[in-house]
Amino acid sequence: MREVSAGDVARLEVLFDRHHRALFQFFLHQTGNRASSEDLVQEAFFRVLKYRHTWKPGTGFRAWLFQIGRHAWLDQAGRHAAEVALPESVENFASAAPSPARQAEQREETECLRRALASMPAEKKEVLILSRFLNMKYDEIAAALECEVGTVKVRVYRALRDLSERFFALRGERA
Repeated sequence: MREVSAGDVARLEVLFDRHHRALFQFFLHQTGNRASSEDLVQEAFFRVLKYRHTWKPGTGFRAWLFQIGRHAWLDQAGRHAAEVALPESVENFASAAPSPARQAEQREETECLRRALASMPAEKKEVLILSRFLNMKYDEIAAALECEVGTVKVRVYRALRDLSERFFALRGERA
């Protein structure tokens, strides 16, 4: 990023190659739409180029990139209803071949989880996607969301509690 910031914009390709997949996954979880997510990745990297002078050496590029990406997504938010798409690692969480009955139960649980996540407020859904699906560290999330690490921890805790309540309510069980 130092080179890009100094004017060697051709080096942006290296950053794109390293980070576009994670940013795409973030947008895909937020929008549920592949085409929109691809557009948002392009918009985020366009903004990286446009605002490269605002990056400070010594700060994490990934957190800065997600902060820019988040702002691009927020600019588009509200135009489309979001449908949450869970990553394959969550949908296919069994390592051994389960019985057909267990497969049906897993599909039902995955669908309940998807619906529970989709019904959550955007700010809670966002911290879960960043922390659990994209495995970002709390300090990176704090930088991306422009808040303190302690605030991120509280938000993740509350979001997980809310997700659990919604999931069990959809299944007709108590949390």
